[in-house]
Amino acid sequence: MTDSCIFCRIAKGEIPAGKVYEDDEIVVFRDIHPAAPVHLLMIPREHIENLMTAGSQHETLLGRMIALAPRLAREQGATDGFRIVINNGPDGGQEVYHLHVHVLGGPRPWKRF
Repeated sequence: MTDSCIFCRIAKGEIPAGKVYEDDEIVVFRDIHPAAPVHLLMIPREHIENLMTAGSQHETLLGRMIALAPRLAREQGATDGFRIVINNGPDGGQEVYHLHVHVLGGPRPWKRF
């Protein structure tokens, strides 16, 4: 974890967030600028910059995050489907350089992501 990373600070509990799930490896919270009725951010507690810097040692963690997404999407109201988005690097639209998975869903219409 780094002191300058906002997502590391959320994971440590230093910055309040609308958390909907957390365990020893993963924290999930509501996006403060939602693009859909359900817009969650899933982050690993470990500071990983993005998928391009993740390694084979992160495969289990990444799999857990993806497997957790459907349950949390449904629990938060995305009962008819959802989308997963992971932005990587400047050309991929990444704004916070701590790996995060957007889980978007809920009743349409909502803006494209």
